[in-house]
Amino acid sequence: MNYTEPQLRTINVIRYVTPLREGGSLPAIAEGDDEFLYVLKFRGAGQGVKALIAELIGGEIARLLGLKVPELVFANLDAAFGRSEADEEIQDLLKFSVGLNLALHYLSGAITFDPAVTALDAKLASQIVWLDCLLTNVDRTPRNTNMLMWHKELWLIDHGAALYFHHSWHNWEEQAKRPFMQVKDHVLLHRATMLDEVDTEFKAILTPERIKAIVNLIPDDWLTDESGNGTPDERRNVYTQFLVTRIASSAVFVTEAQNARSLV
Repeated sequence: MNYTEPQLRTINVIRYVTPLREGGSLPAIAEGDDEFLYVLKFRGAGQGVKALIAELIGGEIARLLGLKVPELVFANLDAAFGRSEADEEIQDLLKFSVGLNLALHYLSGAITFDPAVTALDAKLASQIVWLDCLLTNVDRTPRNTNMLMWHKELWLIDHGAALYFHHSWHNWEEQAKRPFMQVKDHVLLHRATMLDEVDTEFKAILTPERIKAIVNLIPDDWLTDESGNGTPDERRNVYTQFLVTRIASSAVFVTEAQNARSLV
């Protein structure tokens, strides 16, 4: 696989099109100054910038592994948007999201992946299950698959619920080595029969240098809050070391996934 250092473009949001009222974070379809439509994820929503960090890291790791993810971009939001919005809830969301947000290229016409309609091959299913075990992504269930079918191809979206260790920062070294117990609820677990093969392939791709390059994309102001838990560089280092440790300990989550699949 040819490797290119990850980079994200930055766009300016010029038009708020419509809210997407799925879930509690109220993402929206918005237009950028490049004339493309995006699904805009707001820093002022629910879990704040931590959801954006998880989205960025999860999406770019998935892309590095060869899985299809809509292009991620940084999205600047001007204060003027909040002043012109009639809906008070959305107005507050826009007001608290002024500055740098994250957006995914909008896949017009895409439909939600339905496992009853589309059967994925075992290799792809195993790749996605392995990825979600690495990221501790709890949000790929039959109730909400967070996958889309677009032009007859499967695309992964919404990794904002991943990396839940960063909501507390406590014992992250220990958490990095834990199995991912929630894999039992994964929508693709029953198809994931090639986890050992995928484990070998993906560990060869996800070198510490490549993980660090992805983590280094996180903007400084997403890594600064009132808690005082480290500088931006120190926090980036924690994300990098968490992922590097988890990859090195992948046998733990692979075994847990295999045991859970045997009970499906």
